[in-house]
Amino acid sequence: MFTELMPLLAGRTVLITVAKLDDKTLRVNIVPAQAKADESPALTTPLTYTGSSEELDAELGKHLATYVQVHQQAASTLAEAKAIIEAAAKAAQEEARRKAEERKKAAQKAPDKSVPAVPAEPASASVGTATSTEAASTPASGSALGLFGTNAPEPASTQPKGGLAL
Repeated sequence: MFTELMPLLAGRTVLITVAKLDDKTLRVNIVPAQAKADESPALTTPLTYTGSSEELDAELGKHLATYVQVHQQAASTLAEAKAIIEAAAKAAQEEARRKAEERKKAAQKAPDKSVPAVPAEPASASVGTATSTEAASTPASGSALGLFGTNAPEPASTQPKGGLAL
């Protein structure tokens, strides 16, 4: 029985209690103590075996060996799962940090390119031609998009040709 317990005793304390239930029946409880404060409570699940003293002598060792093996597998699986979760969380944090840096760089570059350069107008503009601000405010006929993307004919101009417009 104690040979089977040795792997479990390597990392934790084990509490063993034996109680007599009646003249022929005993109950044995094997309770592993929590090894670390952040350890899963699943690793402290007790093993309880009830039977006669002859049954306990014959069978408890086999059941205890199986219990210790399952306990070690559970501890290993929990450690692996914790490592995978921590690695995934770290990768997600890195990805979020990288995306935030990219957005920050894009936001810093955007204001520099958002103001287009306006070409200078020649100083000698003839009286009959429109200035660049007038040309920008009145699009060429047939090129203006109407509501919902349809081309609407442009209304006739009410301004006289030539001269200065107000």
